[in-house]
Amino acid sequence: MFNYQRRKTVTVNVGDTPLGSDYPVRVQSMTNTSTNDIEASVEQCLRIANAGAHYVRLTTQGVREAENLGLIRAEVRKRGCNVPLVADIHFNPRAALAAAQVTDKVRINPGNFVDPARQFKSLSYTAEEYQAELQRIHDALVPFIDLCRKHGTAVRLGVNHGSLSDRIMSRYGNTAEGMVESVMEFLRVFVEQKFYDVVISMKASNVVVMVEAVRRVVDAMNREGMHFPLHLGVTEAGFGEDGRVKSAVGIGALMSQGLGDTIRVSLSEDPELEVPVANKLVEYIASRQGHPHINGCYSKGFDPLCPERRVGKSISGLIGGKTPVVIASCKPQDINGNRCPDFYYSENGALNDTDRFIVPAAIYNGDSNTTPLFTLENWDNEVQAQVKWLEVPASTPVENLLFVKDCDNLALIITPDNINVSGCQQALIHGLNDAGISCPVVLYNTYHDSDKEWLQVKAGADFGAVLLNGMGDGVWLEAPNFNCQSDVVSYAFAILQAARLRTTKTEFISCPSCGRTMFDLQTTVHRVQEATSHLTHLKIGVMGCVVNGPGEMADADYGYVGAAVGRISLYKGKQCVEKNIPEQDAIPRLIALIKEQGDWVEPVG
Repeated sequence: MFNYQRRKTVTVNVGDTPLGSDYPVRVQSMTNTSTNDIEASVEQCLRIANAGAHYVRLTTQGVREAENLGLIRAEVRKRGCNVPLVADIHFNPRAALAAAQVTDKVRINPGNFVDPARQFKSLSYTAEEYQAELQRIHDALVPFIDLCRKHGTAVRLGVNHGSLSDRIMSRYGNTAEGMVESVMEFLRVFVEQKFYDVVISMKASNVVVMVEAVRRVVDAMNREGMHFPLHLGVTEAGFGEDGRVKSAVGIGALMSQGLGDTIRVSLSEDPELEVPVANKLVEYIASRQGHPHINGCYSKGFDPLCPERRVGKSISGLIGGKTPVVIASCKPQDINGNRCPDFYYSENGALNDTDRFIVPAAIYNGDSNTTPLFTLENWDNEVQAQVKWLEVPASTPVENLLFVKDCDNLALIITPDNINVSGCQQALIHGLNDAGISCPVVLYNTYHDSDKEWLQVKAGADFGAVLLNGMGDGVWLEAPNFNCQSDVVSYAFAILQAARLRTTKTEFISCPSCGRTMFDLQTTVHRVQEATSHLTHLKIGVMGCVVNGPGEMADADYGYVGAAVGRISLYKGKQCVEKNIPEQDAIPRLIALIKEQGDWVEPVG
């Protein structure tokens, strides 16, 4: 986690665009046209490829769609585009067998390729019965593997947190460990059959679960001598700021430690818009290749697969403890909306309209509410304040900081001094832990971008990598060239929410549209947001269909799921409470359901 280097993998041949650690990280997206509409699908494949994607995936519900995918592929090639096409299969092994003969790669889901659709039932098996289930998987996979071998077709084993089978969930729970076992059952069959053109993905809408699942599957493969490439993505990430930040936090955290060989940024937007975001993320992470070496080692007891949160000691209830803070380089009047930073920084002394801010020690004015900012060069132990802040470069030797060990009112602000921002910050924090220094730490990162997408990608990846490893009592996102500082503060809060550390607005779990979507996803998401965005204590899922919807949004409080064309089903958690509502009635009924459950609050203003 300190020094960036791509994980070594085998090469997987996907059409004319091979995949693995010997090649750049590949970017992909997915069409939202019906695979039965050949012309529309061809046009969208071309737009996605022209946007810079290396692979394009298409929904393939049945044999008819698989056969059409072959026609789409032929027409795309006829028009001079060699982008490999990928069939996306759920529930239908026959469709997978047909697709394997006409396309470049087939994605199958171990949660529903052999096992029946989940019903969230608790099942029990004897050892013999469970072994029989594994044999059933083996017998179903071998003909598929043989066809893929014959036609030179690659395979993605794509596990979704929301579509684990009842069999897996009954034994392992709806957990990262269950996701790992689900894919390993299949992967062992591929290895036994000596078929190695396989890519692995572990996706979830919960960033924390997704990151843990990927780390655990890499560990499991390492223990069994497997080195297959990884496809990374946060599924149902949403759209706009939230979708970009959430994807950058999850994907960026894993890429920062060298994991990932192809990525998809899943947005509830036109698929072409996913590609530039993903390419920015790939470019940013790759830019740290060959960075100056960072000296560091894991602190005692650190679990790199599922890190526990380092909680700095609380200082006057202002920083430390469970909730990370946000510091901003702006004034209170610069903030629009309700998400206000916990501290303001100014070089000009006290700010109006707030009693919590930090100021440089040189102009410390003695006010009882001021909290001075020091460096090692101007540290003054005699100054009295509720909180004293000490800014230190990440490469500072820990022995130079031992004097803060017994300071009860001091917080460290760690500034990166290596192009590998998250690596150098983490190295210092691990050193602090081993030295017994438990003061709160704030991650302070500065970016000189004026483009919001670049800022979201860079900040999400850097802060996310540290926060998801359990470190950080606060974030300070500095963007001096950004026009709207209120947006900068909003991104900081979005990063904390994506990392599941601080919830400050309604979380919408919305899928990227695809050929299975039963309604206009973008319009619907906006309408649901307009009706419920003031419910900051809730998570609401908006899902286009039932394939992953009910499972992937099981983490949500309420769900709005496409049941058929023009029909919606509403969920409370995992439970479907109203089926097949006319679409025009669905949002009023969702509001009524939230009110019935006692979770509604009236919007203010």
